[in-house]
Amino acid sequence: MDNQRDQQANLQITGMTCAACANRIEKGLKRLEGVAEVNVNFALEKASITYDPGRIKVADMEGKIQDLGYGTVKDAVDFNIEGMTCAACAARIEKGLNKMPGISAATVNLALETAHVEYSPAEISVEEMVKKVDQLGYKAIRKEEDQTEGDYKQKEIHRKKLQLIVSAILSFPLLWAMVGHFSFTSWIYVPEVFMNPWMQLVLATPVQFIIGRQFYVSAYKALRNKSANMDVLVSLGTSAAYFYSLFLTLEWAASEDIHRHAPDMYYETSAILITLIILGKLFELLAKGRTSEAIKKLMGLQAKTAIVIRNEQEMSIPVEEVVVGDIVLVKPGEKIPVDGEVVEGLSVVDESMLTGESIPVEKKAGDTVIGATINKNGSLKMKAKRVGRETALAQIIKVVEDAQGSKAPIQRIADVISGIFVPIVVGLAVITFVIWFIWAAPGEFATALEKAIAVLVIACPCALGLATPTSIMAGSGRAAELGVLFKGGEHLESMQKVQTIVLDKTGTVTKGKPELTDVLIESIDVNATLSLIATAEKQSEHPLAEAIVAGIVAKGIQLTKTEQFEAIPGYGIRAVVEGKEVHVGTRKLLQREAISYGIAETTMTNLESEGKTAMLVAVDREYVGIVAVADTIKDSSKEAIAQLKQMGIQVIMMTGDNERTAHAIAKQVGIDHVLAEVLPEGKAAEVKKLQEAGKIVAMVGDGINDAPALATADVGIAIGTGTDIAMEAADVTLMRGELTSIADAMYMSRKTMANIKQNLFWALGYNALGIPIAALGLLAPWVAGAAMALSSVSVVLNALRLQRVKL
Repeated sequence: MDNQRDQQANLQITGMTCAACANRIEKGLKRLEGVAEVNVNFALEKASITYDPGRIKVADMEGKIQDLGYGTVKDAVDFNIEGMTCAACAARIEKGLNKMPGISAATVNLALETAHVEYSPAEISVEEMVKKVDQLGYKAIRKEEDQTEGDYKQKEIHRKKLQLIVSAILSFPLLWAMVGHFSFTSWIYVPEVFMNPWMQLVLATPVQFIIGRQFYVSAYKALRNKSANMDVLVSLGTSAAYFYSLFLTLEWAASEDIHRHAPDMYYETSAILITLIILGKLFELLAKGRTSEAIKKLMGLQAKTAIVIRNEQEMSIPVEEVVVGDIVLVKPGEKIPVDGEVVEGLSVVDESMLTGESIPVEKKAGDTVIGATINKNGSLKMKAKRVGRETALAQIIKVVEDAQGSKAPIQRIADVISGIFVPIVVGLAVITFVIWFIWAAPGEFATALEKAIAVLVIACPCALGLATPTSIMAGSGRAAELGVLFKGGEHLESMQKVQTIVLDKTGTVTKGKPELTDVLIESIDVNATLSLIATAEKQSEHPLAEAIVAGIVAKGIQLTKTEQFEAIPGYGIRAVVEGKEVHVGTRKLLQREAISYGIAETTMTNLESEGKTAMLVAVDREYVGIVAVADTIKDSSKEAIAQLKQMGIQVIMMTGDNERTAHAIAKQVGIDHVLAEVLPEGKAAEVKKLQEAGKIVAMVGDGINDAPALATADVGIAIGTGTDIAMEAADVTLMRGELTSIADAMYMSRKTMANIKQNLFWALGYNALGIPIAALGLLAPWVAGAAMALSSVSVVLNALRLQRVKL
């Protein structure tokens, strides 16, 4: 399969009840031709599918999911359509939209001038529909927000609450009657009507077949597909209790002695079990909602509207309708709606949501601005460059969603166990029943049945299915809030295994931009000499010259006019300023001009040993001093490297610079191992050498030349202030651009993996402990139901602790 053509779809799935459901969907989709990879996340209720669009459509995958007994959530959007004049116009728009991939139904109403579209957001966006209508010669304006996952979740929560209330009301009299059975609670008054078998049947039946219908439907679909899930266990357990009680009721009713005391029934077992499972599901839904808080926070950052200037008119439109090339007006205090370039105005912009840097950044014409950042004090006119799914924030949201929807390798353990768990449990329940009925309590069918039901219920593998994905969601979400973007659960797991971190020098350890560091002038009027140097260098386009000029101007020194200028490649520059001849450059320049500088040799050597580029200065053919420029070290680099060493990580710096400069920089930040004079194409080979030596390697870089090494490393880490290509090749992106975020990423990885292990231990330990206790008859079925619900909720709540991690 041509991986370059592969696309990714994320489908919201309904009807999953446990990890076995997720496994079944995964296996079913993997069998489809054209599907390369599938990850079904039980906690997020999402399927992340990599597929070849030339061989399979999303609609085919949705069909397969429905065949397996589950559903997919479709989004819907309504448009107001402008420009229609007759029925042919409506038919043309309808036909055009229906031909688009991802649209399942589009209807256009000529009289109301509206369009209603049902679509799969995995394949098509609202912006693409608007463009299509525009191409057809009409205008589509979105009427209202399309259905979101949040709406679907809220409806599901509301439905579960309603089911719980009805189930609890009907089950309460049965619970009351059951409590009155115990000798130590015999003092509790129980109305006689609650003890009547017919009354109990009337109360239990709606719970069993109306509230509990979902379990039967799901169990039937699972068995029809030659599989078994949690609902098979629930259906078996509750049906056994209900139908045995029904048999006893009919036997009692058929008795000739109408005054005979009613037998012990088990209606309360089935009704209370279903009520407790619904309660557990509601808690799960509420807790799952909290695990995706990070996504909601990121989405909340987006601007809702934008003021665009079209035909010299200002108009406020929804941000989704902004198109590339639009001129957008951003007033003080407003959010910048999309990514673009300032064309007019001067302001400072708060970019802390993206970079974590609290100091606002000055923006003027020609500067890039990013959507969702806040314009502080001046009006800006900007040209939209990236809109919709292309904006930086939309890309960040996509990375976080993909990470939360992916699987960590550790999850495979849970997947394998849950796949074989249900048949084993049914077998254990049958064995339990046989042992009790034949040996432990001979002939006592009711007792044996009760123990078997307890085994069925206690063993539901819900907690096992939630153990890993909830932790991945909470961990990657919290990491995103802290400025660390993990592209997938597998990278979140890999990060904590890293033993060696290779750092690129330029732009990673250093700022990547030369700065004036030393000014050693020996003339009487230092400021006048500096003015001559800066004026002379102003004509040069060399980055070092720009650094010298910027450094001198920052000291408040005024520049004058250059009368003559000559750049001498490999040597330096010669200029005439205010009638004075100025030379700035290397030793070779002054040697060529026969200017003596002997006294400066020692100083030059010392500066160069510190990794600086030193340049000699002569005025009117007399040596007057030295200026030195260096790519300065980031403020956080030294602290970050100390943190990594403390965590037991070997740190290596890799650079194309010469040995002397490389070692000088490494010494300043505390790095002991240096790979110098490495050509861009050799970086990946150096990473491979370390891997062949048995090391698990992370590579940190920011440039295009780092991309091969980032892709080769076990974990590629891109600096967020670097190039898009580097970030595309990396597995982790540090949005703040500071090396201290590497330790943050490592810490979040370790915390998340520890949390997953706790969850798996709890989930597996709970089942391993609970099944024998239930088989020994020490656990009533309703207690087993409560314990099962509690185990799922406890796993989710444990995962949510990751959202409160402080660094």
